[in-house]
Amino acid sequence: MGELTISTFLTLDGVMQAPGGPTEDPSGGFSHGGWLVPHFDDDTGAIMTEIFSKVDAFLLGRTTYDIFAAYWPNVPAPDDNQLNALPKFVASRTRTAFSWNGSAHIQDVVKEVPALKQRFAREVQVHGSAGLAQTLIANDLIDEYRLLTFPVILGTGKRLFGSGSVPAGLTLVHTQATGSGVVYSVYRRAGSLKTGSL
Repeated sequence: MGELTISTFLTLDGVMQAPGGPTEDPSGGFSHGGWLVPHFDDDTGAIMTEIFSKVDAFLLGRTTYDIFAAYWPNVPAPDDNQLNALPKFVASRTRTAFSWNGSAHIQDVVKEVPALKQRFAREVQVHGSAGLAQTLIANDLIDEYRLLTFPVILGTGKRLFGSGSVPAGLTLVHTQATGSGVVYSVYRRAGSLKTGSL
């Protein structure tokens, strides 16, 4: 059985919205798109290549799917990070048909993700997908978090862990820093939140 992993770019204050460009996701009046670009170095690229080497399929929110579908079909192999060749499952409440090669609709994430993981030997990967991430976090469906935190503070924008996140424990299994100051941290589920007193 495969695992569900999420890989995302974050600011120090937890914002994940529109890291790659000004027009990527301006929803909510967000005007800081492209905040990762000055810090994306060769080390960060190597981390992403390693992440993509483990994937069997992708699970994406509709907005992230649309961003990817506008770009990746125009990128020739072998630089396409397998996004063109592998299955892509799109969680959407507003659309059911998707034209990018290998795309299929997911209607009910909570019900369908466990069966989706059973279909693949390796990882089903989530990238970006802020809205979808909230549903996955709230229902404890993520096996591993891969967080690339950039040395940027924005103060506004969509966050990975919103105010409705369910308290939980995580175990840090890997961390490294890149030459440009990006901190890559990998966390795995560790059950319910434990508290104590000092």
